[in-house]
Amino acid sequence: MPITGKQDESLVSAAALTRCDTPIDNPKVAYGVNPMGRRKFAGVLKNLRKQSGIGIKRLAPHLGVSYSYLSKLEHGITIPSEKLVYKTAEYFSCDPDSLLLAAGKVPPDVLRILQEHPEDALAFLKQRFGGADGGKRRS
Repeated sequence: MPITGKQDESLVSAAALTRCDTPIDNPKVAYGVNPMGRRKFAGVLKNLRKQSGIGIKRLAPHLGVSYSYLSKLEHGITIPSEKLVYKTAEYFSCDPDSLLLAAGKVPPDVLRILQEHPEDALAFLKQRFGGADGGKRRS
């Protein structure tokens, strides 16, 4: 359900944080995750949890962590392991690559491309998204 201007601003922020251009069939959360919104894993996790209606103490066992550790993740005090990111993605039916990026981690297949073709990958990224020209985006 789209969020209207009449609703609470925090809900709009939650929707913007977890909205994705690619629809995901997800019974727990109405939207996917868009890491390009430059949100950190902490905010993404908290919003996914709140949208799904599960409390932090109930979610923790599903992810194999304590609720105090989950609280530290949600407050940005600690960064999740790659394994926890994948568990979180599975639980919320989200794209794990999006969550990895939100956690500041590079998805394994992207890392492989960068390692195997560093010059080509960097040239492409700089041409497509800007680089030495001050970050101007080119089409």
